[in-house]
Amino acid sequence: MFLVFVVGPAGSGKSTLVGSLGAWLRRVKGQSVSLVNLDPGVLKPPYEPDVDVRDEIDIYRLMEKYELGPNGALVAACDMIATRVGGLSQRIEEAGGDVVLVDTPGQIELFAFRAAGQAIAEGLGPWPKCTLFLIDSVFCRDPLNLAASTLLASATYSRFLLPQVNVLSKKDMLRREEVMGILAWTRSEARLVEEMRRSLPGEKFLLGSEVAKAVSRLGLSTTPLPVSSNTLEGFVDLYAEVTRIVSGGVEPEG
Repeated sequence: MFLVFVVGPAGSGKSTLVGSLGAWLRRVKGQSVSLVNLDPGVLKPPYEPDVDVRDEIDIYRLMEKYELGPNGALVAACDMIATRVGGLSQRIEEAGGDVVLVDTPGQIELFAFRAAGQAIAEGLGPWPKCTLFLIDSVFCRDPLNLAASTLLASATYSRFLLPQVNVLSKKDMLRREEVMGILAWTRSEARLVEEMRRSLPGEKFLLGSEVAKAVSRLGLSTTPLPVSSNTLEGFVDLYAEVTRIVSGGVEPEG
């Protein structure tokens, strides 16, 4: 068994990827898959969770009981998840999937940049783990947005220090040449900076170029794998990379 945490900004396609990838692994690869929802605020995820944190934590009840707004209730809920991580681990083990896809809260800061998120990631069982960080391709047609997204991906890695695959999501929403252009920027700091020079006004260019250089110096940014949760393009490469980093390329027995 291994766990895959799907992380990324709100709207980057985390829940859709969890549902589509889980169905693909079952149908095409014959894998035993469990889907875990860790987002206490989601109304209706686009898949049927095998383990759902909402069975134990109701943010609307938290709002009423403690007189919290939606954001405060989500923070409180994530802190509560961390205190109940042992029970979640047991439920995941009972669900029995060889591949466990974990859908994290929509607001990335709740999971990636609070102590509760680290406690959850560390406490969810003794199994091998990795992270998929979703970079929204539509958002990243702007080179400054791409630089910011790769910096966020690097920051997320630094928080968990788990093997991480960067994923360029929503591939089907862009033309092929747009996808290839984004990938070219991620492979070459010089090309990304030059595109910023061409398309951004002075102050934005100066800021963006420094962000791009900082990410490059850290050496944490990798070229993302382009994927579409609608057409399933890129799933073969994505699964191969996940199995490579968590188990040396050995697939779990389906």
